[in-house]
Amino acid sequence: MREQSSNQTLGKLGESLAVAELARHGYAIIATRHRTRFGEIDIIAEHRGAVVFVEVKARRTNRRGSAAEAVTPRKRRRLAAMALDYLAWTGRLDTPCRFDVVAIDGLASDAMTIRVIEDAWTIDR
Repeated sequence: MREQSSNQTLGKLGESLAVAELARHGYAIIATRHRTRFGEIDIIAEHRGAVVFVEVKARRTNRRGSAAEAVTPRKRRRLAAMALDYLAWTGRLDTPCRFDVVAIDGLASDAMTIRVIEDAWTIDR
């Protein structure tokens, strides 16, 4: 139970850092932790005329790979389904959209790096 609580705390920290970094890059945050019938979208934003669905991945260490490597093909498919659900729900199916990743390595350490990866992957609509 304690590990889950610790992971949740670090997850919230990672999302807060991601929101701040995105704002610094000119993103307008629409929603965080948006629930759909397929799961939760970490961050929805607008940037350069597109709706951006952002997956936040944070790692304390690189023992299991980098944060960016943690966005698996399965996660990409789930996020695509959630994005389509959101676009339909908001009546924005014709709005340009993209998928970005905020990768945080070394979370809560002196060596922490935050990287915004634009257009991390594409899907066919």
